Amino acid sequence: MLQGNAIIGQSGGPTGVINASLCGIIQACQGQKVIRRTLGMRFGIEGFMQGDVIDLGREKPETIEALRTTPSSALGSCRHKIKDADFPRILEMLKKFDVRYYFLIGGNDTMDTIHRVEAYCRTQGYELIGVGVPKTVDNDLCGTDHTPGFGSAGRYVAMSVKQAGMLARDMKRVDQYVIFQTVGRSAGWLPAAAALAKTAEDDAPHIILLPERPFDRERFLADVKRCHDRYGWCSVVCGEGVTYADGTPVSASSVTDKFSNVEFGAMGGTSAAMMLHQMIKTAYGWRGEFQVCESLQMCAADRVHPGDIEEAYACGRRAVELAANGVSGVMVSIVRESNDPYRWSLGTAPLADVALGAKPMPDAYINGEGNFVTAACLEYLRPLVGPLPEYVRLSGTPA
Repeated sequence: MLQGNAIIGQSGGPTGVINASLCGIIQACQGQKVIRRTLGMRFGIEGFMQGDVIDLGREKPETIEALRTTPSSALGSCRHKIKDADFPRILEMLKKFDVRYYFLIGGNDTMDTIHRVEAYCRTQGYELIGVGVPKTVDNDLCGTDHTPGFGSAGRYVAMSVKQAGMLARDMKRVDQYVIFQTVGRSAGWLPAAAALAKTAEDDAPHIILLPERPFDRERFLADVKRCHDRYGWCSVVCGEGVTYADGTPVSASSVTDKFSNVEFGAMGGTSAAMMLHQMIKTAYGWRGEFQVCESLQMCAADRVHPGDIEEAYACGRRAVELAANGVSGVMVSIVRESNDPYRWSLGTAPLADVALGAKPMPDAYINGEGNFVTAACLEYLRPLVGPLPEYVRLSGTPA
């Protein structure tokens, strides 16, 4: 069996449970005879190329265990897109630290990084086993039913929309509309999760704008007016990446990151929610507000779903089990076995199939008007987000 050290990295945006996966990897590595030392990349592959590596074996066991419920990325993260010129340096560092087991926790671009590094090492005759652990609040990773981190972020969104909707309903004599923006560049899973907040017809949200459907200004304004006429206010939830039919972002953002992805929200100077707010105000003259949480959806430990922690941790442990058995070039995946009761198991997906692909919401999860989700979508979401708090309202019996 291949003997050597293991190294772990975290990439991209954090989640409320990414450190649970880190905990699982570290603890599983400590029980493997083929792994001598467990190392950590500080700030992902970018930090690794700079030699920023720490010895995770020297951390206190109680610290490692506490990672299960610690939000954000304990190792630090990056969004570095590796270039062909980076590979010799990466190989140099792998040899320097005698790394034979390579684990990265991340999304599409991260899986591409593992795939390319492993392939390069193979051409150079350097034995390296690389296994990916899924992570993204966007839930757009191919090869898995869902991603660790999504359920907790979906819970954050659903609870925020539910509570902000109650506020907007009770304040409708002051503000007639509220817009809540989620993260999610090209997939509508997170804005869709807001639908779980709705238990009565007039509850928020009333309109959900998804990146999978082109935005139509006139139709949107008509939907808003219809809701306002019926309820006296309107709740809108939008994904940050909603676009017009020609692909132009509603946010009007033109800033891109290192992966040529459009940066929404603060980086772009405007947000989709801000632009929608202006449209409604201009069209109807109403007062309203917009809410853009950005990274709060990625690190709200107070709203993490316990099942999300369990799955994230299990994915980390399974990655090590696979690697120790010589399995390489795969990502751990979650397989949904049933909805009621919810049961799951772990599988694998080839990195080549996962890398750079994006999983949109299926058509069956989006209603015919393209402005809300279907019952099938809610059935998919409920086990991942969990039950929401139940609130009361006054009966309003006249005196």
